[in-house]
Amino acid sequence: MFKNALIGFIFVSSLVIAIDWYAWQGVRLLTSDWSLRSKSILKWIYWSWTAAGFLFFLLFRMDLVHIPPAVLRIVSSIVFMVFFGKLFWCLFLLADDVLRIFRWIWSMIAVKPSEMAGEQTEGISRLKFLSWVGMGVGAAFVGGSMWGIARGAHNYTVRRRELPIKGLPKAFDGLKILQLTDIHSGSFWSREAVQRGVDMAIAEKPDLFIFTGDLVNDLATEVEPYMEMFAKIKAPLGAYSILGNHDYADYVVWDDFNAEQAKFQRKQMGFYRTPKQQANLEKLIGYHKEMGWDILMNENRVIEKDGEKLAIVGVENWSNKARFPKYGDLKKALKGLDENLPKLLLSHDPSHWREQVLNKHSSVKATFSGHTHGFQFGVDSKFYRWSPVKFVYKEWIDLYTENEQHLYVNRGFGYLGYPGRLGIFPEIGVFTLKAV
Repeated sequence: MFKNALIGFIFVSSLVIAIDWYAWQGVRLLTSDWSLRSKSILKWIYWSWTAAGFLFFLLFRMDLVHIPPAVLRIVSSIVFMVFFGKLFWCLFLLADDVLRIFRWIWSMIAVKPSEMAGEQTEGISRLKFLSWVGMGVGAAFVGGSMWGIARGAHNYTVRRRELPIKGLPKAFDGLKILQLTDIHSGSFWSREAVQRGVDMAIAEKPDLFIFTGDLVNDLATEVEPYMEMFAKIKAPLGAYSILGNHDYADYVVWDDFNAEQAKFQRKQMGFYRTPKQQANLEKLIGYHKEMGWDILMNENRVIEKDGEKLAIVGVENWSNKARFPKYGDLKKALKGLDENLPKLLLSHDPSHWREQVLNKHSSVKATFSGHTHGFQFGVDSKFYRWSPVKFVYKEWIDLYTENEQHLYVNRGFGYLGYPGRLGIFPEIGVFTLKAV
């Protein structure tokens, strides 16, 4: 374990230093006409930042200092943003270096010595131009990412959709549903901003409230400071919730892990949870109930209005991606329901829809998901949507409809990892059902 950690540390450290050194060549080029004193000061500032970053993470990893989680997330994000800003800059420098190598090879083969001098002069000019462009791109990335933390993280947007449901009972025509998902309460760094988002949700006065998973990052205790806040979201036809992949705390290294038990339980049940992990999950389920949320663990509920019925079905997390758990059991969740009764499905991971719902359970008229966060980064306009997450998930944001079955992928209320959002902002989803 220690050997692997040491190798990983050496690899990451070497990569960071290499990127810093390469970016420094660009800095030297752009400041070549500065005074010797100014260049010396800049050099100290540049490399002191790198040294401070290493010291910060070493102290944290070795448990020599206690760093509040919120502070750790902010500082870590800034360090990584600056690193990636340098990386983007280096890509421009590398492009010119590659071109210069090819030009040098070509000059050795086909260009006269007298022409090479002119080529080299032109190359230096281009290098300086690319250095300025690369620095601009890197600075724009860092600046945009910081704006995403300061402003984008809590730039809550109410998004309204009308969902035509074939066979929807007339009593539910016009039913207003409020959806929140991916709260990730352990990531919040501004209670006041979160309260503003909750107030926006409450102001919608929905008939039905649904939450589609990832209440916490890992530990049940993360939601404790916010329980009273979210418990105020009420709906006359009920509040229903499910679990997301993070709610199971599978990403935590539990100190009561037992290898033999893990082997046995995985063989018998397909998964393993330590006693502490199971207790954490049970505590989280209890918190859902304390907030007034009817948590559906591969279960269903039938709501009635004016003598007519509509089913709410909730599954535990299920994904067609190997790295995510498959706790969901749709067959079990549908048990006991009339096959022709219209159903609304809560399923955290959108990949579940195409894999097990679409064209297989036609009575599931609409599926509500989250999970992707839209990667918290991208373009999200009426005319064009793009994010790196689209290369992983076919359905990754907003509404998809095939064969009169809907899937809605909510952008999420919170954030994870990067404590901000850039281009794809937190969402409060509001849906109006229409009978067709």
